[in-house]
Amino acid sequence: MKSCMFRAALLFAFASALHAADPLPRARPESVGMSSEKLARLTAALQAEVTKGKFPGAVVAVARNGKLVYFEAVGYLDPQTKTPMPKDAIFSIASMTKPMASVALMQLFEEGRVLVSDPVGKHLPMLANMRVASNHENPSETVVAARPMTIQDILRHTSGILYGGRGTTALHKMYPPASSWSGMNLTGEEFLAKLASTPLAYQPGTVWDYSLATDVVGLTVEALHRKPLGKVLQERIWDPLGMSDTGFNVPAEKQNRYAGWYSNDPETGKPQFVLDLRKPLKLECGGGCASSTAGDYVRFAQMLLAKGTLGNAKILQKKTVEYMTADHLGPEINNRITAVSPSLNGYGFGLGFAVRRGDGVSPMIGSVGEYLWSGAYGTYFWVDPKEQLVVVLMSHTPGVYRATLRPMVGALVYQAINL
Repeated sequence: MKSCMFRAALLFAFASALHAADPLPRARPESVGMSSEKLARLTAALQAEVTKGKFPGAVVAVARNGKLVYFEAVGYLDPQTKTPMPKDAIFSIASMTKPMASVALMQLFEEGRVLVSDPVGKHLPMLANMRVASNHENPSETVVAARPMTIQDILRHTSGILYGGRGTTALHKMYPPASSWSGMNLTGEEFLAKLASTPLAYQPGTVWDYSLATDVVGLTVEALHRKPLGKVLQERIWDPLGMSDTGFNVPAEKQNRYAGWYSNDPETGKPQFVLDLRKPLKLECGGGCASSTAGDYVRFAQMLLAKGTLGNAKILQKKTVEYMTADHLGPEINNRITAVSPSLNGYGFGLGFAVRRGDGVSPMIGSVGEYLWSGAYGTYFWVDPKEQLVVVLMSHTPGVYRATLRPMVGALVYQAINL
């Protein structure tokens, strides 16, 4: 009996060690032009905010020149029991699913199976011949689309599709409110049927408006592979990159690492929502239904910084990554990205990421050419090619405080750069 218990304890310890392993090669910050002392300010600041009750906890990973220089957890995995936050905690990452779905579609582009100029209806016939609402308060008034929405449009949010929950017009009310709602309530076919019966809000290619379009990206990937999106991502991105804790469901054996959240926003007292991925989804939505860890996602982000490669894994070609992370919003497009966050003032958008146009304008520090995205529940990542920097923040902070947490982490990372 004691022998069995001893072996079980050893196996648990071994498994824990594997989960807690560094996701990238470690280096002292000073070896890549950063300060250990100044990076310690990040830990202290985050811990102070946890103590104030602003958010339950977080895990942050920072890499420079391909080396992991900071990988720390603060606060609590479970705010009720005060279980300490482990580095391998699993989080619902919401819209940080979008870049992964976008990469999967661009892999098909590299294989010649899809062009960014293709009409979406070529691959998803239900979305061919969509009309455009001429009056958002009377959506029955429609006009013919000047051109079909394209693969480029669904990747850069210029399709004319909406998020129903991001507005109050009669047209908004016709759309599913969010990717998470769609994942819980609709099959892929039901989702496409809903979009097909709803007019577009704008002529394709004329307005940037955050939307359900990346869920269409995911369904395009499914249609071309004839496999569920999760299976495609597992085979072509997650497994090759060693992202062993990323998926569309948190299995029973990993649920003890699934991070909790405050039921009410500490700032407003209003109820908070996080998509609970311990429950099965009806739709593996490319727009916001995955879970991951800081360690897994920093490997994905480092692959992007390295122009598609991580170790022996080749996910994309160099020119494809450069194309995806360029700004695809020309002067003919009405850019409404600040409606998502005022911090995105000064940003354009590529094929799956916001792209910084200048060093200034935004209230967030950064560099020209940096690209990023975030998740509604508090997660955030960015890649700064100029500084050869990758940062991933994981936290279940779905309320108003996330607008403070993200720029604070940015400031504390950049102040640690010496060279």
